[in-house]
Amino acid sequence: MSGQQRSTEFGLIERYFAPLSKVEPGGYDLTDDAASLVPAEGCETIVTKDMMASGVHFFADDPPESLGRKLLRVNLSDLAAMGAVPRAYLLGMALPDETSSNWLEAFAGGLAQDQEHFSITLIGGDTILSTGGLTLSLTAFGEVRQGQALRRSGARPGDDLYVSGTLGDAALGLLAIEGRLEMIARSDRDYFVSRYRLPEPRSQLGMNLIGLANAAIDISDGLAADLAHMCDASRAGACVETKLLPLSPAASAALAGDGRLLTKILSGGDDYELLISACPGVGKKLVQAARASDTALARVGRITEEPGVRLIGSDGAEILLANAGYTHF
Repeated sequence: MSGQQRSTEFGLIERYFAPLSKVEPGGYDLTDDAASLVPAEGCETIVTKDMMASGVHFFADDPPESLGRKLLRVNLSDLAAMGAVPRAYLLGMALPDETSSNWLEAFAGGLAQDQEHFSITLIGGDTILSTGGLTLSLTAFGEVRQGQALRRSGARPGDDLYVSGTLGDAALGLLAIEGRLEMIARSDRDYFVSRYRLPEPRSQLGMNLIGLANAAIDISDGLAADLAHMCDASRAGACVETKLLPLSPAASAALAGDGRLLTKILSGGDDYELLISACPGVGKKLVQAARASDTALARVGRITEEPGVRLIGSDGAEILLANAGYTHF
Protein backbone atom coordinates (compact mmCIF):
# COMPACT_ATOMS: atom_id res chain seq x y z
CA MET A 1 0.00 0.00 0.00
CA SER A 2 1.31 3.44 -0.85
CA GLY A 3 2.39 5.82 1.89
CA GLN A 4 -0.64 8.09 1.53
CA GLN A 5 -3.02 5.12 1.68
CA ARG A 6 -1.76 3.52 4.86
CA SER A 7 0.39 4.15 7.88
CA THR A 8 2.40 1.44 9.63
CA GLU A 9 1.08 -2.08 10.11
CA PHE A 10 0.36 -1.20 13.74
CA GLY A 11 -1.56 1.87 12.69
CA LEU A 12 -3.61 -0.20 10.29
CA ILE A 13 -4.41 -2.72 13.03
CA GLU A 14 -5.30 -0.03 15.55
CA ARG A 15 -7.57 1.86 13.15
CA TYR A 16 -9.44 -0.91 11.36
CA PHE A 17 -9.15 -4.16 13.30
CA ALA A 18 -8.55 -3.52 17.00
CA PRO A 19 -12.18 -2.34 17.37
CA LEU A 20 -13.24 -5.83 16.25
CA SER A 21 -11.52 -7.43 19.26
CA LYS A 22 -13.09 -5.42 22.09
CA VAL A 23 -15.61 -8.07 23.18
CA GLU A 24 -13.11 -10.90 23.82
CA PRO A 25 -10.76 -10.21 26.78
CA GLY A 26 -8.26 -12.75 25.48
CA GLY A 27 -7.78 -10.69 22.32
CA TYR A 28 -6.01 -7.99 24.38
CA ASP A 29 -7.15 -5.33 21.89
CA LEU A 30 -4.67 -6.88 19.41
CA THR A 31 -1.75 -5.36 21.33
CA ASP A 32 0.09 -8.61 22.20
CA ASP A 33 1.96 -11.25 20.22
CA ALA A 34 -0.73 -13.87 20.80
CA ALA A 35 -4.21 -14.30 22.23
CA SER A 36 -5.73 -16.60 24.84
CA LEU A 37 -8.95 -18.60 24.77
CA VAL A 38 -10.43 -20.59 27.63
CA PRO A 39 -13.17 -22.99 26.51
CA ALA A 40 -16.35 -23.16 28.53
CA GLU A 41 -16.46 -25.86 31.18
CA GLY A 42 -17.09 -29.27 29.66
CA CYS A 43 -16.38 -28.07 26.13
CA GLU A 44 -13.66 -28.72 23.57
CA THR A 45 -12.39 -26.32 20.93
CA ILE A 46 -13.13 -26.84 17.23
CA VAL A 47 -10.72 -25.12 14.83
CA THR A 48 -11.07 -24.49 11.09
CA LYS A 49 -9.25 -22.45 8.46
CA ASP A 50 -10.10 -21.21 4.98
CA MET A 51 -8.19 -19.07 2.51
CA MET A 52 -9.47 -16.97 -0.39
CA ALA A 53 -7.29 -15.68 -3.23
CA SER A 54 -8.14 -13.08 -5.86
CA GLY A 55 -8.68 -14.68 -9.24
CA VAL A 56 -9.32 -18.08 -7.66
CA HIS A 57 -12.08 -17.64 -5.08
CA PHE A 58 -13.31 -14.14 -5.88
CA PHE A 59 -13.02 -11.41 -8.48
CA ALA A 60 -10.68 -8.46 -8.01
CA ASP A 61 -13.58 -6.00 -8.19
CA ASP A 62 -15.84 -7.81 -5.70
CA PRO A 63 -17.14 -5.42 -3.00
CA PRO A 64 -14.72 -5.47 -0.03
CA GLU A 65 -17.52 -5.54 2.54
CA SER A 66 -18.92 -8.74 1.01
CA LEU A 67 -15.44 -10.28 0.86
CA GLY A 68 -14.99 -9.81 4.60
CA ARG A 69 -18.39 -11.29 5.31
CA LYS A 70 -17.92 -14.26 2.96
CA LEU A 71 -14.49 -15.03 4.41
CA LEU A 72 -15.98 -15.20 7.88
CA ARG A 73 -19.09 -17.07 6.79
CA VAL A 74 -17.32 -19.91 4.98
CA ASN A 75 -15.43 -20.63 8.20
CA LEU A 76 -18.60 -20.42 10.26
CA SER A 77 -20.08 -23.00 7.89
CA ASP A 78 -17.28 -25.42 8.81
CA LEU A 79 -18.02 -24.88 12.49
CA ALA A 80 -21.73 -25.42 11.83
CA ALA A 81 -21.01 -28.76 10.16
CA MET A 82 -19.48 -29.96 13.43
CA GLY A 83 -22.21 -28.49 15.61
CA ALA A 84 -19.92 -25.90 17.18
CA VAL A 85 -20.84 -22.57 18.74
CA PRO A 86 -18.74 -19.76 17.13
CA ARG A 87 -16.26 -18.16 19.54
CA ALA A 88 -13.36 -16.25 17.95
CA TYR A 89 -11.19 -15.95 14.85
CA LEU A 90 -7.76 -14.98 13.53
CA LEU A 91 -7.38 -12.95 10.34
CA GLY A 92 -4.50 -13.03 7.85
CA MET A 93 -4.14 -10.69 4.88
CA ALA A 94 -1.60 -10.36 2.08
CA LEU A 95 -2.45 -6.90 0.73
CA PRO A 96 -1.31 -5.51 -2.63
CA ASP A 97 0.43 -2.15 -2.56
CA GLU A 98 -2.57 -0.38 -4.12
CA THR A 99 -4.97 -1.35 -1.32
CA SER A 100 -6.70 1.84 -0.19
CA SER A 101 -7.95 2.99 3.18
CA ASN A 102 -11.48 3.02 1.76
CA TRP A 103 -11.14 -0.66 0.85
CA LEU A 104 -9.87 -1.55 4.32
CA GLU A 105 -12.64 0.40 6.01
CA ALA A 106 -15.31 -1.37 3.97
CA PHE A 107 -13.71 -4.78 4.51
CA ALA A 108 -13.51 -4.27 8.28
CA GLY A 109 -17.07 -2.93 8.27
CA GLY A 110 -18.31 -6.15 6.70
CA LEU A 111 -16.54 -8.18 9.36
CA ALA A 112 -17.99 -5.99 12.11
CA GLN A 113 -21.51 -6.48 10.77
CA ASP A 114 -21.28 -10.27 10.76
CA GLN A 115 -19.33 -10.47 14.02
CA GLU A 116 -22.30 -9.00 15.82
CA HIS A 117 -24.80 -11.17 13.96
CA PHE A 118 -22.98 -14.45 14.61
CA SER A 119 -21.54 -13.61 18.05
CA ILE A 120 -17.88 -14.11 17.17
CA THR A 121 -14.86 -11.86 17.80
CA LEU A 122 -11.48 -11.15 16.21
CA ILE A 123 -8.58 -12.02 18.55
CA GLY A 124 -5.49 -11.68 16.35
CA GLY A 125 -3.86 -12.23 12.99
CA ASP A 126 -1.17 -11.01 10.64
CA THR A 127 -0.84 -8.57 7.74
CA ILE A 128 1.82 -8.55 5.05
CA LEU A 129 2.47 -6.75 1.77
CA SER A 130 1.71 -8.84 -1.32
CA THR A 131 3.65 -8.52 -4.56
CA GLY A 132 0.83 -10.45 -6.26
CA GLY A 133 -2.91 -10.42 -5.78
CA LEU A 134 -4.98 -10.11 -2.64
CA THR A 135 -4.99 -13.20 -0.41
CA LEU A 136 -7.17 -13.55 2.67
CA SER A 137 -7.01 -16.17 5.41
CA LEU A 138 -9.20 -16.77 8.44
CA THR A 139 -8.96 -19.30 11.27
CA ALA A 140 -12.12 -19.74 13.32
CA PHE A 141 -12.58 -21.26 16.76
CA GLY A 142 -15.78 -22.78 18.08
CA GLU A 143 -16.88 -24.86 21.02
CA VAL A 144 -18.87 -28.05 21.43
CA ARG A 145 -19.52 -30.32 24.40
CA GLN A 146 -16.66 -32.79 24.82
CA GLY A 147 -17.07 -35.80 22.56
CA GLN A 148 -20.17 -34.38 20.84
CA ALA A 149 -18.67 -32.88 17.66
CA LEU A 150 -20.36 -34.01 14.45
CA ARG A 151 -18.08 -35.78 11.98
CA ARG A 152 -18.41 -36.54 8.29
CA SER A 153 -17.38 -40.14 9.02
CA GLY A 154 -20.48 -41.24 10.95
CA ALA A 155 -22.92 -41.95 8.10
CA ARG A 156 -24.41 -45.46 8.23
CA PRO A 157 -26.14 -47.55 5.55
CA GLY A 158 -29.86 -46.97 5.82
CA ASP A 159 -29.50 -43.36 6.97
CA ASP A 160 -31.59 -40.71 5.29
CA LEU A 161 -29.77 -37.79 3.65
CA TYR A 162 -30.96 -34.23 4.18
CA VAL A 163 -29.91 -30.88 2.76
CA SER A 164 -30.53 -27.46 4.32
CA GLY A 165 -31.71 -24.42 2.36
CA THR A 166 -31.52 -24.54 -1.43
CA LEU A 167 -28.87 -25.85 -3.79
CA GLY A 168 -27.20 -24.44 -6.88
CA ASP A 169 -27.88 -20.73 -6.37
CA ALA A 170 -24.22 -19.85 -5.79
CA ALA A 171 -23.01 -21.84 -8.80
CA LEU A 172 -25.58 -20.06 -10.95
CA GLY A 173 -24.40 -16.79 -9.39
CA LEU A 174 -20.90 -17.42 -10.68
CA LEU A 175 -22.31 -18.07 -14.15
CA ALA A 176 -24.27 -14.83 -13.91
CA ILE A 177 -21.16 -12.83 -12.98
CA GLU A 178 -19.38 -14.37 -15.96
CA GLY A 179 -22.23 -13.24 -18.23
CA ARG A 180 -23.43 -16.76 -19.02
CA LEU A 181 -27.04 -16.43 -17.82
CA GLU A 182 -28.25 -13.53 -19.92
CA MET A 183 -31.35 -15.47 -20.93
CA ILE A 184 -32.93 -15.32 -17.46
CA ALA A 185 -34.56 -12.41 -15.62
CA ARG A 186 -32.28 -9.72 -14.20
CA SER A 187 -33.86 -10.06 -10.76
CA ASP A 188 -33.01 -13.78 -10.73
CA ARG A 189 -29.43 -13.10 -11.82
CA ASP A 190 -29.06 -10.56 -9.02
CA TYR A 191 -30.40 -13.11 -6.53
CA PHE A 192 -27.89 -15.74 -7.69
CA VAL A 193 -25.00 -13.27 -7.41
CA SER A 194 -26.03 -12.34 -3.87
CA ARG A 195 -26.06 -16.04 -2.92
CA TYR A 196 -22.60 -16.49 -4.43
CA ARG A 197 -21.12 -13.50 -2.65
CA LEU A 198 -22.87 -13.95 0.66
CA PRO A 199 -23.58 -17.54 1.74
CA GLU A 200 -25.68 -18.23 4.83
CA PRO A 201 -23.86 -20.42 7.38
CA ARG A 202 -26.32 -22.72 9.17
CA SER A 203 -24.82 -22.13 12.60
CA GLN A 204 -27.95 -22.62 14.70
CA LEU A 205 -29.02 -25.68 12.72
CA GLY A 206 -25.59 -27.23 13.24
CA MET A 207 -25.88 -26.77 16.99
CA ASN A 208 -29.37 -28.27 16.92
CA LEU A 209 -28.10 -31.38 15.11
CA ILE A 210 -26.09 -32.58 18.11
CA GLY A 211 -27.60 -35.85 19.30
CA LEU A 212 -29.71 -36.23 16.15
CA ALA A 213 -27.40 -36.49 13.14
CA ASN A 214 -24.91 -39.29 12.56
CA ALA A 215 -22.78 -37.20 10.21
CA ALA A 216 -22.67 -33.76 8.61
CA ILE A 217 -20.57 -31.82 6.12
CA ASP A 218 -20.96 -28.38 4.62
CA ILE A 219 -21.43 -28.21 0.86
CA SER A 220 -18.52 -26.05 -0.27
CA ASP A 221 -17.18 -28.00 -3.25
CA GLY A 222 -20.58 -29.12 -4.59
CA LEU A 223 -23.23 -31.64 -3.53
CA ALA A 224 -21.79 -34.57 -5.50
CA ALA A 225 -18.21 -33.93 -4.37
CA ASP A 226 -18.97 -33.32 -0.71
CA LEU A 227 -21.34 -36.29 -0.52
CA ALA A 228 -18.47 -38.38 -1.93
CA HIS A 229 -16.22 -37.00 0.84
CA MET A 230 -18.78 -38.07 3.45
CA CYS A 231 -19.16 -41.51 1.90
CA ASP A 232 -15.40 -42.06 1.65
CA ALA A 233 -14.92 -41.09 5.30
CA SER A 234 -17.84 -43.30 6.36
CA ARG A 235 -16.87 -46.22 4.10
CA ALA A 236 -20.31 -46.25 2.57
CA GLY A 237 -22.14 -45.10 -0.54
CA ALA A 238 -25.16 -42.94 -1.30
CA CYS A 239 -28.09 -42.57 -3.65
CA VAL A 240 -29.63 -39.15 -4.34
CA GLU A 241 -32.88 -38.50 -6.23
CA THR A 242 -32.54 -35.22 -8.09
CA LYS A 243 -36.32 -34.68 -8.09
CA LEU A 244 -36.03 -34.22 -4.30
CA LEU A 245 -33.37 -31.49 -4.44
CA PRO A 246 -34.49 -28.23 -2.81
CA LEU A 247 -34.32 -25.41 -5.35
CA SER A 248 -35.12 -21.73 -5.08
CA PRO A 249 -37.85 -20.38 -7.38
CA ALA A 250 -35.13 -18.64 -9.39
CA ALA A 251 -33.13 -21.85 -9.82
CA SER A 252 -36.25 -23.81 -10.73
CA ALA A 253 -37.07 -21.25 -13.42
CA ALA A 254 -33.51 -21.34 -14.77
CA LEU A 255 -33.54 -25.14 -14.86
CA ALA A 256 -36.89 -25.18 -16.65
CA GLY A 257 -35.34 -22.98 -19.32
CA ASP A 258 -32.15 -25.01 -19.67
CA GLY A 259 -32.05 -28.55 -18.30
CA ARG A 260 -28.27 -28.66 -18.71
CA LEU A 261 -27.96 -26.43 -15.64
CA LEU A 262 -28.75 -29.48 -13.48
CA THR A 263 -25.10 -30.50 -13.71
CA LYS A 264 -24.09 -27.12 -12.25
CA ILE A 265 -26.61 -27.52 -9.43
CA LEU A 266 -25.18 -30.97 -8.61
CA SER A 267 -21.51 -30.08 -8.92
CA GLY A 268 -21.24 -26.33 -8.35
CA GLY A 269 -19.58 -25.12 -5.16
CA ASP A 270 -20.16 -22.27 -2.72
CA ASP A 271 -23.59 -23.37 -1.48
CA TYR A 272 -22.38 -23.71 2.14
CA GLU A 273 -25.53 -25.59 3.05
CA LEU A 274 -25.38 -28.58 5.40
CA LEU A 275 -25.56 -32.15 4.13
CA ILE A 276 -26.80 -34.36 6.95
CA SER A 277 -26.96 -38.13 7.48
CA ALA A 278 -29.39 -39.39 10.13
CA CYS A 279 -31.34 -42.50 11.10
CA PRO A 280 -34.84 -42.60 9.59
CA GLY A 281 -36.36 -42.65 13.06
CA VAL A 282 -35.22 -39.10 13.88
CA GLY A 283 -36.70 -37.47 10.79
CA LYS A 284 -39.45 -35.62 12.64
CA LYS A 285 -37.01 -34.35 15.26
CA LEU A 286 -34.67 -33.15 12.50
CA VAL A 287 -37.47 -31.19 10.89
CA GLN A 288 -38.28 -29.64 14.27
CA ALA A 289 -34.60 -28.76 14.78
CA ALA A 290 -34.52 -27.09 11.37
CA ARG A 291 -37.73 -25.21 12.05
CA ALA A 292 -36.30 -23.99 15.37
CA SER A 293 -33.34 -22.54 13.47
CA ASP A 294 -35.60 -21.01 10.79
CA THR A 295 -34.00 -23.21 8.13
CA ALA A 296 -35.63 -25.30 5.43
CA LEU A 297 -34.65 -28.98 5.35
CA ALA A 298 -35.26 -31.52 2.58
CA ARG A 299 -34.66 -35.26 2.41
CA VAL A 300 -32.78 -36.00 -0.82
CA GLY A 301 -31.66 -39.63 -0.60
CA ARG A 302 -30.09 -42.31 1.54
CA ILE A 303 -26.80 -43.88 2.56
CA THR A 304 -26.09 -47.30 1.02
CA GLU A 305 -23.72 -50.19 1.68
CA GLU A 306 -22.69 -50.15 -1.97
CA PRO A 307 -19.78 -47.71 -2.37
CA GLY A 308 -19.95 -44.69 -4.64
CA VAL A 309 -22.44 -41.88 -5.15
CA ARG A 310 -25.38 -42.48 -7.48
CA LEU A 311 -27.41 -39.52 -8.78
CA ILE A 312 -30.81 -40.55 -10.12
CA GLY A 313 -32.65 -38.23 -12.51
CA SER A 314 -36.39 -37.63 -12.62
CA ASP A 315 -36.64 -40.25 -15.39
CA GLY A 316 -35.04 -42.91 -13.20
CA ALA A 317 -31.76 -42.96 -15.13
CA GLU A 318 -28.43 -42.44 -13.41
CA ILE A 319 -26.72 -39.11 -14.07
CA LEU A 320 -22.99 -39.30 -14.73
CA LEU A 321 -21.01 -36.13 -14.07
CA ALA A 322 -17.80 -35.35 -15.92
CA ASN A 323 -16.77 -33.21 -12.95
CA ALA A 324 -18.27 -33.97 -9.53
CA GLY A 325 -17.29 -30.62 -8.00
CA TYR A 326 -14.64 -28.03 -7.26
CA THR A 327 -11.07 -29.26 -6.88
CA HIS A 328 -8.41 -27.16 -5.14
CA PHE A 329 -5.46 -28.25 -7.29
